[in-house]
Amino acid sequence: TEVAAPDVGEDLNDLHVMCVLCKLCCLFCCYFGVLILCYFFLQCSNESEEDMFGDHDSFYGNDSLLAEVDDIEKKYLQDKNTNIKVAGEIIIGNQSGIHQKKQDNFSNSENVVVLKADKEDAFQMNENDPVDSNEELTESILDDLPSSQLLYFEKMGELSSGSRISPVSERRNKCVNFSLDKIRSPSFCPDTEHRNRPTDFSSESKCDLFKTESLKDHLKSAMTGNAKAQTLQVSKTKQLKEAVLSEELCVARKTIESSSVDIGPFYGLPSKVKDLFRQFRGIETLYEWQHDCLMLESLQQRKNLIYSLPTSGGKTLVAEIIILQELLCRQKDVLMILPYVAIVQEKLHMLGEGSRGATLEITLAKILYTSKNTQIIGMSATLNNVRDLQKFLQAEYYTNNFRPVELKEYVKIRDSIYAVDSKTENGFTFSRLLNFKYSSNLEKADPDHIIALVTEVIPKYSCLIFCPTKKNCENVASMLCKYLKKEFRAHREKEKQDLIKNLENTGNGSVCPILKQTIPFGIAYHHSGLTNDERKSIEEAYSTGVLCLLACTATLAAGVNLPARRVILRAPYVANDFLKKNQYKQMIGRAGRAGIDSAGESILIVQEKDKHLVQDLVNSPLENCYSSLLLELTKGMQSLLLSLVGLKIAVTHEEVNNFMCSTLLGIQQQLLSKEKSLTEIIKDGLEDLIEKGLLKGRICEKDHNSKCTLTITPLGKATYKGSIDLAYCNLLYRDLKKGLEGLILESNLHLLYLATPYDMTSNCSPDWMIYLKQFNQLSAAEQKVVDIVGVPESFITKKASGQAIRKNVDSAVVNRLYLSFVLYTLLKETNIWSVSEKFNMSRGYVQNLLNSAASFASCVLHFSEELEEFWVYKALLTELTKKLTYCVRTELIPLMEVAGVLEARAKQLYNAGYKTLAHLANANPETLVKTIEHLSRRQAKQIVSSAKMLLSEKAEALQEEVEELLKVPTDIPGTYA
Repeated sequence: TEVAAPDVGEDLNDLHVMCVLCKLCCLFCCYFGVLILCYFFLQCSNESEEDMFGDHDSFYGNDSLLAEVDDIEKKYLQDKNTNIKVAGEIIIGNQSGIHQKKQDNFSNSENVVVLKADKEDAFQMNENDPVDSNEELTESILDDLPSSQLLYFEKMGELSSGSRISPVSERRNKCVNFSLDKIRSPSFCPDTEHRNRPTDFSSESKCDLFKTESLKDHLKSAMTGNAKAQTLQVSKTKQLKEAVLSEELCVARKTIESSSVDIGPFYGLPSKVKDLFRQFRGIETLYEWQHDCLMLESLQQRKNLIYSLPTSGGKTLVAEIIILQELLCRQKDVLMILPYVAIVQEKLHMLGEGSRGATLEITLAKILYTSKNTQIIGMSATLNNVRDLQKFLQAEYYTNNFRPVELKEYVKIRDSIYAVDSKTENGFTFSRLLNFKYSSNLEKADPDHIIALVTEVIPKYSCLIFCPTKKNCENVASMLCKYLKKEFRAHREKEKQDLIKNLENTGNGSVCPILKQTIPFGIAYHHSGLTNDERKSIEEAYSTGVLCLLACTATLAAGVNLPARRVILRAPYVANDFLKKNQYKQMIGRAGRAGIDSAGESILIVQEKDKHLVQDLVNSPLENCYSSLLLELTKGMQSLLLSLVGLKIAVTHEEVNNFMCSTLLGIQQQLLSKEKSLTEIIKDGLEDLIEKGLLKGRICEKDHNSKCTLTITPLGKATYKGSIDLAYCNLLYRDLKKGLEGLILESNLHLLYLATPYDMTSNCSPDWMIYLKQFNQLSAAEQKVVDIVGVPESFITKKASGQAIRKNVDSAVVNRLYLSFVLYTLLKETNIWSVSEKFNMSRGYVQNLLNSAASFASCVLHFSEELEEFWVYKALLTELTKKLTYCVRTELIPLMEVAGVLEARAKQLYNAGYKTLAHLANANPETLVKTIEHLSRRQAKQIVSSAKMLLSEKAEALQEEVEELLKVPTDIPGTYA
């Protein structure tokens, strides 16, 4: 829209130069004045059009921009007979304002953008600039305008719509519209239809559009409009996020949606993705099987797919590429389901593993039943009855025996090592004898000759030793260090010392004495007794070669991608259970590092008594994968039935039957349920839920005509909304109800008891002397809590003194209270190490208890939100969940939300003055590095970046809340749509 200019006669050239000046001055004011103008506007006490700016018209230093513009205008009017060329030059600067030059061209001492107008009034960049279109240039400037200015342009356009508008005005209106469209939508294509048209002013239009007021007044008027203009009712952060996709991504999207055989730069993805894989992962080319899999017609048509390869075959990379195709090209959401213990990949064989398998089957069954457009990709290293899984997932199947590094399997019996050979009668072929001299003392300490096996590969190569128990891991690591030569200590000595210091920092000054002994030799243990930070540090040290040997439990095989030159299985057992074929394959699959080793070795140490069992193990096929819905009744079958009714996926007996037939259990019902049919199992499950008060309705037989709709009760809804195990939902309700009668809030103890997970009580064995000592340290009010929950003082005293107990006390309650004492001490001391020592528990167990309690507290909170009678718990459990999640002093919690900030780092930052999220978001990384001890430049940048992102997310959430509050209701009485 045109901004009115002074009456300068009929000289077209004069008029054009002043119009251009008006536009550019307005743009300048938008950039540098919008915040100040908003401030002055808010200070104004009335809505009149008087001069609200007063003497505050200077934007930079002592120079008055508006005064200079006024002087220029007067000078121009005095010199109006001067022949000013149309191709005059106007320069926008950011330092000294606007100054007059020779021949009345306007310039600035420091140039930012140079604009030129040709004889046809088409704006062009300097000839050295690649852009040569007036519209492209104007659009690029308007792109950066604040939304208030753009809306002001729109309003001015509406007001002047009755007047005749010149082609220049049309072009500028088009630019404004383009800019507004670009703000509202990230997908745009600039229109160049009206480029380079000549100017065509008439005297009538000039009389209508231009008034005889000064340019200074017009600038003030325009800026007042900026201040008054409404903001766009869209979050700018969201718009910016949506506008991130590049032009090449648009091409990739079109490519992947087309039926062409051309897969684009990198399997339908931008070439930048390929560059990133090369840069950060060192991946130059894909394996042949990966290429074949990604080119499958089923994937191109977005059909469900299962693909299976041996461990370390590169399955995860294929999954990552498929995920990126969905996210970037199709702009679809992706859910990647990981095993509970795993970090790198989804494993379909998890379907047959207890409660995790039941949860996975429930999730997949709901997706398949409710969403026909969702694509499911399953991958696994260990599949046998793949037909059942194909039928369940309605998927096609791809498999390959490819392994980047050859795996050689061996079995050791006494001093002899045998190669596993399925072609021979007993499955073994003699390979060699161990060549290592054992003294009598060493023979006693190491009867299985582990030292002989490991010294063949370490420290030059890496080695993993899988042990049956956590204690065995620690014993093996300690034993090896006692008999290894001192030369092992010299290997990467400084980095080992740095690792110990790092462990000490994460442990608040404490480090495990066994690790302190073993790490100098390049050896460590790895099991669930370690804290998360310890495990992460040890895994990183092993990956980089600082550690050359880990003694670990079976969880590492299923969960962490840590390959080794040689894998040793200490015994064919996991705890007291003999190895399953799937477990064996997972463990030995860690042998061989792609790109480093030409081969990998696995050696299973076998006692003579287990020889025949091992022969069956290595030669047997993989176990079948079966549904766990029946095995895990409350977490499986009953939980599924409750959620089906609660989510209204299936609300009649017939609908529930139809759904259950599509589950893995439904497909395998002939194998799993010989005593009862699936229909009878479903009927029993629904009746049990009705009996528990979680569902309402009747179970109708097939011959009845009525639908017999089932509905969920408030308790049932609270149970599935809170993800409460159905085995404990009624017990939780009673405990919360009892708590309302006399909730003691003098300390956290009573609330902590209610937030202590029920499922951790069964494997808890209290130390009764510690139990009594902790009880005696409680205040009178806290001891009353113990009595309220149902554990008499006399019971604890008699247990500690070894006396006989006549009165029966619920052991689950006793154990739960003991765990509550652990959590209570932990929240007071915020130190896992000291608490684990006080209660004689492993620090890993204490941390697991803390994490489980934080999760369960959140579940209880959601449970309480669905039941009005428990309103009091909402605020209490919200705060308790935060405390359990971070387990630090209250003032450190905001800092703990930032990625890369743990308790020790949070304390450092807080003591250095960085006490809030805003402090970190606005911090200088270089200053952080100088101020905070042991903080690298990379970590500092990560902390600042994470804090900025969090702050932005919080601000955006508040902005959305504000916009929601200000939204005008559509159903106001007396109004019409």
